[in-house]
Amino acid sequence: MAKDKLWGGRFAQPTNKFVEEFTASIDFDKRLYHQDIRGSMAHARMLGKQGIIPMADVEAIVHGLQEILEQIEAGKFDFSVSLEDIHMNIESRLSAKIGEAGKRLHTGRSRNDQVALDIRLYLRDEIVEISAYLEMLIDSLIFQAEENLEVIMPGYTHLQTAQPILFSHHMLAYVEMFSRDKARMEDCLKRVDVLPLGAGALAGTTFPIDREHVAELLDFPAVTRNSLDSVSDRDFALEFMSASSILMMHLSRFSEELIIWSTSEFKFVDLSDGFCTGSSIMPQKKNPDVPELVRGKTGRVYGNLMALLTVMKALPLAYNKDMQEDKEPLFDTIDTVKGSLKIFADMIREMKVNAGTMRQAAAKGFSTATDVADYLVRKGMPFRDAHEVVGKSVAYCLSHGKDLPDLSMEEWQSFSAMIGEEIYDSITLEASVNARRATGGTALERVMAEIERIKSGK
Repeated sequence: MAKDKLWGGRFAQPTNKFVEEFTASIDFDKRLYHQDIRGSMAHARMLGKQGIIPMADVEAIVHGLQEILEQIEAGKFDFSVSLEDIHMNIESRLSAKIGEAGKRLHTGRSRNDQVALDIRLYLRDEIVEISAYLEMLIDSLIFQAEENLEVIMPGYTHLQTAQPILFSHHMLAYVEMFSRDKARMEDCLKRVDVLPLGAGALAGTTFPIDREHVAELLDFPAVTRNSLDSVSDRDFALEFMSASSILMMHLSRFSEELIIWSTSEFKFVDLSDGFCTGSSIMPQKKNPDVPELVRGKTGRVYGNLMALLTVMKALPLAYNKDMQEDKEPLFDTIDTVKGSLKIFADMIREMKVNAGTMRQAAAKGFSTATDVADYLVRKGMPFRDAHEVVGKSVAYCLSHGKDLPDLSMEEWQSFSAMIGEEIYDSITLEASVNARRATGGTALERVMAEIERIKSGK
């Protein structure tokens, strides 16, 4: 019967069984048990401090909640769909254990501000863990950069050979991306780390609660300032999911490169066998399943963001049952991001770099053509004229099956009399790379300085 439910006083008929199953969230929000119990303990202590409930009841509540926590963690707690969610499951069990004292726990709060608290507590912990995984991935990238410091590879635009760069410089590009992802997570945490408890259902409470004391007990640096906003918005979760989508985009781009680099056509890298699988029919195959799957999971995280944006887009204030749909996409995003980061960090650290293959590729495709143009500019030729001269020399090479270093001095001077013997020293791969010494460039000295800067945390 509905009257058996903690909210069932005004109902005369039982809840339809399928409605119970359809509206219940216990199957997925039970992962909030630790946060729910922690929040309830803090709430009970505040109620006792304020004289709203007797201290004897507070002691009974805290002791009972601790026992329930131990039961859940030992796998001895039976969750009930008829009790809808984690909050009602725990409160009902508490009342059954300690009697009247348990029924006083909900004084001065609503499930609306209670669930908002639980989600913030949970997300706060997860953001800290995700930031740690990002740090692990950054460390793996730095490891590869240092292990392959002077390896030269082709840099691409439009996936066409552009200019030679250091492989270590390429790794540092992803360090920059993932460092910004980490900064976004840490900045998002500022908006997550605000206490909503005390907002009640939507208008606050008539009891003389001390929200700041609860915030202190739960390590929140601030409390929310408007009761309606406290229970009716999930922008903090959306911000996290947005930051997660950008993070997954970066992982997906990296995945695409690893997939290409590990092909037999490129052979730039070898991924460890532990992160690849074989074919059921082709015995020679070694498939880069991990980066492929991470690339695929990116769409899943994008979808979660769009799902919650769509849920929230037309909700009037304050709480609506639609908002129960916030948890599954949020939880799935958290799980996907953590798993992707952990496996990526380990995979990158174990990756082998084929330096010789990369160098051979960097030497092809007229990758030092820009260096010839820069050489002519330093000789006094306007850049646009230099650009045309080099373009003609490349066209000549293409028609004669040559590359720029293969041209004789006579051939070079047929394009410009300004070209001298020193041109050959200007278009080596090392010269091209090391000439780019400005901040952010690929020169070895600049890359080494960047690695030291990153490792020192500056």
